[in-house]
Amino acid sequence: MADADSPYHHGNLREALLARAEEVLATAGADSLSLRALARDLGVSHAAPGRHFRDRQALLDALAVRGFTRLNEGLRAAVDAPGPVTARLAGMGRAYIAFAVANAPLLSLMFTAKHADDSSAELRELGHQSLHIAAGLVALAQQEGVVRAGEPDRLAQVAFSTVHGLAALAVGSLLEDTPLSEATDLALDVLLAGLAAPRGDAAPPGARPLETVTPPARPHA
Repeated sequence: MADADSPYHHGNLREALLARAEEVLATAGADSLSLRALARDLGVSHAAPGRHFRDRQALLDALAVRGFTRLNEGLRAAVDAPGPVTARLAGMGRAYIAFAVANAPLLSLMFTAKHADDSSAELRELGHQSLHIAAGLVALAQQEGVVRAGEPDRLAQVAFSTVHGLAALAVGSLLEDTPLSEATDLALDVLLAGLAAPRGDAAPPGARPLETVTPPARPHA
């Protein structure tokens, strides 16, 4: 049992269990997670985790909720950052790639838990928020005349598929000798170019055409 000086003594056991569970998930995978093992790692009785999680699945769902909460916070920070909407779109893509690469096992668990038949309403809502955050910024960019017409949710889905695919390649060590930073710049250049409104489309007064993240290199004469 933990003594009175333990950080779990005054109601912090739930957070300690989740933090330790995330460590185990990252190093050994979800199959290695058990409430009894977590209790042993934290020096509490094997029954103590039961006060916070009814079973192992409840722990996994809580990990997924925690992961989506962090991901959404990162996406919102990019959306709320100062600067032109194109830079914020790129920032949102970078935020997703950074999270996905740094938390690959957690992200896999998040999507698995979200799509489970018995997933909670909270988990489904948090999962949908990621798309809603991106779609909101896409809609704003459309209002400014820099993103092509189309359903914002669908455009956001395509954008997510691009950055998620790049993150999956990075996690699988499939980028060969290309540094992730360079691959990210190129992926976002291509993505933003594809999202750009055609030049002939009407744009609000003062709107600027969509700019890519890095200008293309000029060919040598």
